[in-house]
Amino acid sequence: METLEVVIGPLRDGLYAIMMPVSNFIWSYILVYLLLGAGLLFTIMTRGMQFRLFRHMAYVTFSARGAGDGISGFQAFATSMAARVGTGNLAGVALALWIGGPGAIFWMWVTALVGFATAFIESTLAQVYKHRNEDGVFRGGPAYYIERCLGWRWLGALFAVFLIIAYGLAFNAAQSNTIAQGMNGAFGIPNWITGVVIAILAGSVIYGGLKSVARTAEKIVPAMAIAYLLVALWILLTNLPAVPDMLSLIVMSAFGLGPAVGGAAGYAIKAAMENGVKRGLFSNEAGMGSTPNAAAQATVKHPAAQGLVQSFGVFVDTIVICSCTAVVILLSGVYERLMSDSPGDSIEGIQLTQDAMVDHLGGFGEIFIALAILFFAFTSILANFSFSSVNIEFLFRRHAKKAVSVFKVIIIAMVLLGSVAELSVVWDFADLAMGLMATTNLFAILIMGPIAVAVLKDYERQRRDGIKEPLFDPAILKRPELVDADVWPVKEANPVGESK
Repeated sequence: METLEVVIGPLRDGLYAIMMPVSNFIWSYILVYLLLGAGLLFTIMTRGMQFRLFRHMAYVTFSARGAGDGISGFQAFATSMAARVGTGNLAGVALALWIGGPGAIFWMWVTALVGFATAFIESTLAQVYKHRNEDGVFRGGPAYYIERCLGWRWLGALFAVFLIIAYGLAFNAAQSNTIAQGMNGAFGIPNWITGVVIAILAGSVIYGGLKSVARTAEKIVPAMAIAYLLVALWILLTNLPAVPDMLSLIVMSAFGLGPAVGGAAGYAIKAAMENGVKRGLFSNEAGMGSTPNAAAQATVKHPAAQGLVQSFGVFVDTIVICSCTAVVILLSGVYERLMSDSPGDSIEGIQLTQDAMVDHLGGFGEIFIALAILFFAFTSILANFSFSSVNIEFLFRRHAKKAVSVFKVIIIAMVLLGSVAELSVVWDFADLAMGLMATTNLFAILIMGPIAVAVLKDYERQRRDGIKEPLFDPAILKRPELVDADVWPVKEANPVGESK
């Protein structure tokens, strides 16, 4: 191990010297404002669709079951939730709290509220410009709609590379690392053993292809999410008198007020906002360009339907599941004790969540969190493969099958490596890759946003006309010829402008 550190140490330090200034610049001066700004703009453009259509989002999500030989709308939702619900919900929330304070939770909520609209825009675009693959499953996502609509294959390829680095490498290592830490803390299992087991299990699913991933996610994700929610609700109810103070602490800390802030208020606000937005984006992925890769796979009658489904996913991920983690931590005595005893120390995110759960539930709490992160993070690894393989196919087209076969081996290797890597290295690398991905995608969807808004208007018009399941006709677009006619055949004789 010492010899390995001699080789890896200088390489890691050199990478950090280049990586960290770029990552800090993107997050501090570009992405936080671009993300929130885009979300606010899309909220205005869609006339607050996240508030107007929330009830309908839930209905569409849970009724999107049938898909024939393809992937159903609910399976696409489960696949995207598999990627969303993972380390960001358990370890990520804990890290945001530790570094940014309780105010970080407030900014996670803000990120989610505006992220509803962003998720709708990107997922609807993915549906509009998807194409049918020979295996019967649709393919699409930012790389595809950037090339199809904007004609910039080079930018689509750049996004695909960023996604493959982020999901195939960094995020898979992060998920594996968190599983290993959780299993080690709960059962004393060595990290490398967990890595081997997870690699074998993941390999058995991903070698079955995208349909296998969707079927697995559909079974695991809802069950584990419900179990986690019920435990958090029980903790909330048993600590009900402390809830008002907890909520007050979150809101006040977000604006540099309250006893938890300590030093300069300006720095406290900046730390809370940056960490809340960063972890919120890592968790719900709205605007990052990841979930559209799952959204495009769904067999639906209208692109807006899957856009609404993916928008609802932001609510489930951040407003529900991330808030559950925040409740567990802030209502325990662990966070307060650690802040008073060692406020400047570093901490493993999953360990803080486990310790808080133990404070509430005793020894069962540690076991429950270990199992939760096992299932959440395992399904995230499967979804990461799904997203990455779609973009591998975009890059290599003629040799897509061979490229995906090679990439399966790489993903399994990253799972093994991640289980024994340093958490800080994994998270920092993931932050940079995520920032580059999101910046590229947000730039594209800001240009293409009016197209998704036109699709939403068409969907709502048909519903007002009494059509229960609206059908999409690309003739409503200014350039319907850019849409794959095999997927969305034109029905109207005269195209209508997007201002319709």
